[in-house]
Amino acid sequence: MRLYSNKISSITEDALDALQKAELIEIDPEDLPEVVLDFESVMKEYLRVDKALTDEAKDEATKRGLEYGAYQKIKRDLAEKRHFGLYEDAVGYLCTQLIETLLHTQHVEEVYGEDHELRAVLAPILKHHMSSGDGLDQEVRKRIKNLQEGTQDWEIRYQQELARVRSARQLDN
Repeated sequence: MRLYSNKISSITEDALDALQKAELIEIDPEDLPEVVLDFESVMKEYLRVDKALTDEAKDEATKRGLEYGAYQKIKRDLAEKRHFGLYEDAVGYLCTQLIETLLHTQHVEEVYGEDHELRAVLAPILKHHMSSGDGLDQEVRKRIKNLQEGTQDWEIRYQQELARVRSARQLDN
């Protein structure tokens, strides 16, 4: 699962709409734009930290003289130390962050739902929007099947092909 920046508005709109329809939260209509900004800032911060972890992991792999592909394990270790949800843990992590935002923002009138009820509404929405990239990996791997996975050539080609597929599908990030 991967969060794409161009999906943030859709996720926010769908999540807030679903939470209000389920009567789990109450938002004064004039405060809705602020809650939208709160939700979007959580997801933008997630993307910022994810990119920072990627960069830090790549730098660490280079500094240690490890193969280019080793940065994924380093990134996972860094994320674990910082209690940051990556890959399959991203949805749970984002749900927790969004729930915390609902509970602490002054722009939500009332939160009626328990955490597990809020999570039950948020998680499927996040999964739906974040899974649009799952087919990307498969398509990219088909395009570079002639290269040995884990090599520096494979990693470079993977990133190049991923950028091409994202561009063709009009996905950024």
